[in-house]
Amino acid sequence: MTARLLLILVCCGMMLGCDQLPGRPKPGPEVPRPDAILDFPTLYRENCAACHGDQGMNGPSYPLANPEYQALVDEQTVHTIVTNGEPGTLMPAFAISAGGSLTGKQVDVLVNGMRSAWFKAGTADGAPPYKAVKTADLTHGQEVYTTYCATCHGPAGSTKSKAGSITDPSFLTLVSDQALRTIVIAGRPDIGQPDWRNDVSGRPMSDQEVTDVVGWLSSQRPKAKGGSQ
Repeated sequence: MTARLLLILVCCGMMLGCDQLPGRPKPGPEVPRPDAILDFPTLYRENCAACHGDQGMNGPSYPLANPEYQALVDEQTVHTIVTNGEPGTLMPAFAISAGGSLTGKQVDVLVNGMRSAWFKAGTADGAPPYKAVKTADLTHGQEVYTTYCATCHGPAGSTKSKAGSITDPSFLTLVSDQALRTIVIAGRPDIGQPDWRNDVSGRPMSDQEVTDVVGWLSSQRPKAKGGSQ
């Protein structure tokens, strides 16, 4: 009995001394908990790249790597958008507190990463404000459209143009007024869309002109079909 017990103990000692027990995972391949991921490249790739592009450009949604956009919008606004999403658009809430999957710390990492990588002070100096503060004049807005937009996007109501129609109901139901304003002011450099100061007309757009043309475009939206506001 003693010899048998000694043999068992020796075998157990040999097994415990092995670097790897049967069925035990090797060090290193463990998948981190989702809430433990705190590096910007991974968080951006997993949560943002599909819509905004791998490097913040050339995605189906707005290019976050546009320095002019990052200079136009303040950091708190970016934080709020990532946290809560944007109602009336396809931008979802990402924070757990708003029904998403990211912790507050992860949201901070995303916002800080975007600002560090893509913000350049001074690139939006003199631009109209990010949020509209004036009341839109729709009649004047159509005139502004003709002056600044029709050359590329076609006459009002046209469905064919070299840069695509922005009065097309299908487009307008997918874009909010704020998104329209952002594009008019900061442009979309990834697709050649000029900003408020580089239009073919040769002079910068005023805040009132931006507000008026966005208001007019919004009035073309088929609201009966649930268009975004």
